[in-house]
Amino acid sequence: FVFYFGIMADVTPPVGLASFAAAAISGADPMKTGFVAFFYSMRTAVLPFLFLFNTQLLMIGLDHPVDVVVVIIVSTIAMLVFAAATQGYFFARSKLWESAALLLIAFTLFRPGFWLDMIEPPYDNLPASTIIEDAANMPENSSILLDVNGINIEGEEVSKSVMLPLGPAGAGEDRLYNAGIGIRNEDGRIYIDDLVFSGPAEKAGLDFDFEITAVKVQADRLPKEVFFIPAFLLLGGIIVLQRRRQRTEDALGTA
Repeated sequence: FVFYFGIMADVTPPVGLASFAAAAISGADPMKTGFVAFFYSMRTAVLPFLFLFNTQLLMIGLDHPVDVVVVIIVSTIAMLVFAAATQGYFFARSKLWESAALLLIAFTLFRPGFWLDMIEPPYDNLPASTIIEDAANMPENSSILLDVNGINIEGEEVSKSVMLPLGPAGAGEDRLYNAGIGIRNEDGRIYIDDLVFSGPAEKAGLDFDFEITAVKVQADRLPKEVFFIPAFLLLGGIIVLQRRRQRTEDALGTA
C-alpha cells in the first residue's frame, strides 16, 4: 500500500521529479504537467485500495497455477479498461455513458465479490454456544471470526466482529486460549471470562465480560468469478460500438 503511494511522488507536485523533468524537456509548465500526470496515473492511486478488498491481487489465497494466470489476465484487462475510462478514449472517443460503463466493468473485474456480497452474505452465523467445538474443528493455523459486544473500560458500548488466530490444532479451549480468551457459559450465553495480557484478543480491543454472540464461518455460495461474464459481455458490446464508430470516422476522414 505504502509502496504504490510512494511511486505517486514521481508524478505529483510538489515533488514530481518525473513530471518536472518532463516539463523541462518539453518546455511546458511544471505544475500543470504534474497535475496532468496525476490524472493519467489515477489508476495507480486507486489500486492500493483494491488490495485491501481483493487480496488475490497480491497472490494471497491462490492455490492453483490456473488461478494465478486468471488473476493476472483479468487484472491486466481491468487496468487497461480503467485507463481507457479515465482518459475518455478506448478504440474511439468515449461517450459519457461508455466511460461510466468502463468504470463499472473495471470495478467488477477488480472486485467481483462486491456484487456477490449483495446477493449472498459471505458468512453464516453459528450459535456462540458451539464455539469450543467450532474452534477444535477449524484447520491448523486458521482464524476464528466472532461477533462480540460489551462495555469497555471507558464505559462505551462496543459491538463488532473480530478475527482471532487459533494456532496449531488441539482442543477447543486451548485454541481459544491461544487466541487470548477464556470463556464461560451462562445459561447458553457465552462471555469472555479470561483475557491473556497482550494477547490477540486484547490487541483486538476485547475485554472481560464481553459477550460472544456468534461464530461466523464462510458461507457456501457461488464463485465470485461468475460476475466476470456480464462484465466481459458489456465490454464486448462497447468494443463493437466503438470499433464501428472508429470505422465510420476513418471513412469520413478518408473521404
